[in-house]
Amino acid sequence: MAILSPPFFGPFRAAPDAAPRADTVGGSPAGSLATRLNWLRAGVLGANDGIVSVAAIVVGVAGAGGSTPAIVAAGAAGLVGGAISMALGEYVSVSSQSDSQRAMIDKQKRELRDDPAGELEVLAGLYEAHGLEPATARQVAIELTEKDALKAHLSLELNIVEEDVASAWHAAGASALAFTLGAILPLLAILLPPENVRVPVTFLAVLVALALTGALGARLGGSRLARATVRVVTGGAAALFVTWLVGTLLGTSVF
Repeated sequence: MAILSPPFFGPFRAAPDAAPRADTVGGSPAGSLATRLNWLRAGVLGANDGIVSVAAIVVGVAGAGGSTPAIVAAGAAGLVGGAISMALGEYVSVSSQSDSQRAMIDKQKRELRDDPAGELEVLAGLYEAHGLEPATARQVAIELTEKDALKAHLSLELNIVEEDVASAWHAAGASALAFTLGAILPLLAILLPPENVRVPVTFLAVLVALALTGALGARLGGSRLARATVRVVTGGAAALFVTWLVGTLLGTSVF
């Protein structure tokens, strides 16, 4: 059970031939905003995964004729197992990313300590490559180096903000929480209604929730609203129908 990762989930990258913007010189507010949006999108997709995964489990058990205690047990197991799986996957992924970022930061610190003059020339060259006149590029490099050399190099060379390096524990907790919040919906949807309508009610509740998460994910990702929403709803509906059908067939043949 893993968070889907469409292309817009990658780290923010400035266009290589674009001149540095005034609001990002010596820092990366745009990168910070992109990081926050990525976290939000990951949360939306984590909730979406919780909705579909647990809904498929409880609908399958209900289709097999399982009792309410059996549905509760299966749904709870799916919720706990899915949340742990999501947290573990996110922890491993973000740990690898943050370790790589910290290694690059340490390397940049050593280079600034061992060869400050050379690093100044590198920074000036980068600004010149972005379109500034040589004299202007050097002056900008000198001023930013005096203010915060590490921050300037990390921002322009690596597009990293040292304070924004992700915490693997925070990522794991956020992923588990998002999955859990999503998973609660199908559990409530199948347990609260009368037994004779609980499966249709669960289908309806899940599809409405998927439409909302699909629309929100599309809005955050800047993709087409209708296409993304239909894709998510269609996939969720297919998952629910297949698991319900499997449960029904197994319930007929086994019980």
